[in-house]
Formats: sequence, structure tokens, C-alpha cells
Amino acid sequence: MTAYFTGRALSWEIVDDVLEVAMHRDPANELGTTTLAELETLADAVTHGSTGARALIWHSTVDRGFCAGADLRELHSGLVERGERQRELVRKVTDRLPRSASKLVKRGVKRAAAPLVRRRVGDFIDRIHTVFDKLDTAPIPTIAAVHGVCLGGGLEWALTADILVADKSARFGFPELRLGLVPGFGGIPRLSRDVGNAVVRDLLLTGRTVRASRAYDLGLVSQVVARGEALSVARAVARQTLRFDPEVTAKAKAFMKPLPREQLDREKALFLQLVTDPRVFDALTTFVEDEGPMPWLPKDRP
Repeated sequence: MTAYFTGRALSWEIVDDVLEVAMHRDPANELGTTTLAELETLADAVTHGSTGARALIWHSTVDRGFCAGADLRELHSGLVERGERQRELVRKVTDRLPRSASKLVKRGVKRAAAPLVRRRVGDFIDRIHTVFDKLDTAPIPTIAAVHGVCLGGGLEWALTADILVADKSARFGFPELRLGLVPGFGGIPRLSRDVGNAVVRDLLLTGRTVRASRAYDLGLVSQVVARGEALSVARAVARQTLRFDPEVTAKAKAFMKPLPREQLDREKALFLQLVTDPRVFDALTTFVEDEGPMPWLPKDRP
């Protein structure tokens, strides 16, 4: 792995033994296939120690925040494309069939559609889990410098870090229920590991966001700093971690931060069960058609 890299979603460089990773994909670092591919390269290098770095910092150069979550527009587009291909296939097969046979074909294709969607979405989810597990268990300290939105998949990404430093603009939350889903990238087990299940229930079932000060009170972030200062403070934290023997640090981290493997698998299974519900597609369509400046934020309901 080179000491410098600039991709479409991520850039990184090694500065004084610290690997600084900048997230720079507009509008809000959404997690899609482009970001995932670059994350896979990074995660493999960090896992195998080929970077030579002794600490890692995540930070965003995008004004709107750390990460707004999964790339829902990409997910919606993929579902639309599969639906169109399915309808075209049905049309070609049934054009010359009697009406009764045509109905049977349509029913068969419809029954086969849900497992196909689950398999294709499941491939992406498997890749995300593999990457996030590698980052979670990286043998070096990892620090996330958070500002602005840190929602859904973005919060799940931040939760792979060992230490979160948030500036006062940061907002954290899990808005997935408004789509008819649960977090699918490992957020529930990781947040439960850090702050307890009562907090997870509050965030998930209300869909509300919490500000940096409240996240600090809950134990989600270790420091709250002035706007624009999260990265500089994260750098100071990283330098502090370099004072200690890297082998001892790696063993201490592995002991303090076990991977909740069983719960991660159960969350993934639940997500894939829910994703084929037609209401999810309807909710995704509503999201894609939202012309507001920040459609990721939960909407107030009467």
C-alpha cells in the first residue's frame, strides 16, 4: 500500500506514523459500491499491517458531515433496474402463452424475485460486514473525527473506531425504521457494546438524532470540541497512543473490544428479511424524490 492515495471517495496519507483517511465524496459520503471498493483496499492493508502506520484517523472534508449513511439512491436504482428486467423477462415469456399459463409464470417470477433481491443485496451487506469487522478489529488505535451528520450507515462506520471525537455540530442517529428497515451494517451490536441496549432502543425506535453533547453524556463519544476542531484533537489523541508499545496496544484493544459476532449475524439476517418488503421500495422512492437540502434527517410527524 502506498503512503498516499486519492480515490473517488477516500484519500489517505501517512503522517508521523498516523494514517489519516479523508472522506470526500459529495454530498455526504454515502456508502455505496464506490466507497466500499476503496474501503476494502484500505481495510486489507490495515489488517495486514502493510501501511506501517501505528494509528488511524477518519475524518470528512465534506461540509455536511461525517457520513449520512448508505447510498440509498444507488440501492433504489438497483431495485428499479432489477424490476424492469424482471418485467421484460415476463413479457417475453408470456407474450405467446395462453392467459392461464401466463398468470402461472408471473406468479412464479414474483415468488423468485424476493430471494434474488436478498441474495444481491446480501452480497453487498456481506462485503460491508467484512470491511467493518476488519476495521473494528484493526491492530492499531483508530480515531474518528466527527462533524455534522453521522447517521445510519455513517454511525455504523464511526462505531468501528476505538475513539470518537465530535465537534459541536455532530448529530448521531439511526433513522432506518422510516424506511421499514433496521441498521444492516452492524450498528445495533456495536452500539450496544459501547453504550448499552437501552440507548439503542431509544435511538432506533424513536428515529431521533442526538447532538454531540448528549452523545458524550451517553458515552458514545469521548470528547466534544469546538466546531472545526475535531481533526486537530483527533491528531493529538493519535499522538498520545503512539507513546506505548504497539504489540501491547494491539493485545489491550483485542481484550477491551471483542467483536459481537453472533449479534452481527442476527442483525444482518433481519435486515435481509425486511429489505424485500414492498414498503421498503416505496420508502426508498419517497427518499429519492425528496428535494429537501438534507433528506437523510428524520422528518417531524404530527
